Amino acid sequence: MRIAEENWKVLASLLPKGWQQMAWRSGAVDRLRGFPSTEVLLRVLLLHLARGYSLRETVVRSKLANWTDISDVALLKRLRNSEEWLRLLCIELLRENVRYRLEKDVSRTIRIVDGTIVRESGKTGSQWRILYSVRLSSLVCDFFEVTPTIGEGSGESLNRLPVGPHELILADAGYCSVAGIEYVWQRGADVLVRVNPQSFVAYSACGRRLSLLPRLRTLSEVGQYGEWRVVLHGQGSSFAGRLCAVRKSDCAIQQAHRRLQRKSSKKQMITRPETLEFAKYVIVYTTRSSGSTADVLRSYRMRWQVELVFKRLKSLAQLGHLPKHDDRSSRAIGRDISPSGDLLSANGTS
Repeated sequence: MRIAEENWKVLASLLPKGWQQMAWRSGAVDRLRGFPSTEVLLRVLLLHLARGYSLRETVVRSKLANWTDISDVALLKRLRNSEEWLRLLCIELLRENVRYRLEKDVSRTIRIVDGTIVRESGKTGSQWRILYSVRLSSLVCDFFEVTPTIGEGSGESLNRLPVGPHELILADAGYCSVAGIEYVWQRGADVLVRVNPQSFVAYSACGRRLSLLPRLRTLSEVGQYGEWRVVLHGQGSSFAGRLCAVRKSDCAIQQAHRRLQRKSSKKQMITRPETLEFAKYVIVYTTRSSGSTADVLRSYRMRWQVELVFKRLKSLAQLGHLPKHDDRSSRAIGRDISPSGDLLSANGTS
């Protein structure tokens, strides 16, 4: 119990400022019936949400810890009412830890885009690809599309995403195609994507094709930044952008090399020396002109938020098999996995 109390103090110190007042403002608490404080309420909810205990096991453990003596039905009602409180906590934690430096202009919409593959249960289950967009800083999904994994229009591409002017689209290397970047640029928006160096073709201002590896080799120190102005040639149009890179730490490089070696061993392939050398760097491309190189690379880290969404989809939601029976308690666990706030099932319905 002493260790548990110490752990809770550490966890509570990481919560956003005013988190207890949020419980009252959000409607999660109007009366502390059955709970001595909002602190105890959150601890009980986290037993269910973070530890994965059932509602019945949660109330038993809470009673043994002398926190509260309520029924599982009463806890379910508390969970439903805490949906907005939990959402606000997530938003504030993101703001405090990421420390938004991406855009000083609050009018700009920042969206993280990614895709994932899901499979229906059973040996003959179909595969589906989900294209998903989550908006910062609200962490609310503003678009998703479910398609088969084969056939025309089913690949990873920004062309499938509705884009508005002045938006900033963050995406991983799977979306680093000139056609997709051009699609976003033509609609008055900007992109920030991880570069796939094996397929990325860029040119200098004078029209020469850019040789990437010699430039990266100038980054000899851990954490050293580099930036180069480049031009991409699309279908009938050319547009300028910035290629930004940073050298990884020695530990990160070793991990990247081990991943490549496992992949090559599994697929019975030989990893080229150039691939191992590219793995020493984080390389991104952006059409955004403002911000330093460090700011651009720091901004790209926010893309990890969409990976957490997919983790919730596949672990908590179990691709449509969420262990809840109503919308409010489902959203309190899964949080806005589709634009309507409901949870997305494997066959594309919500």
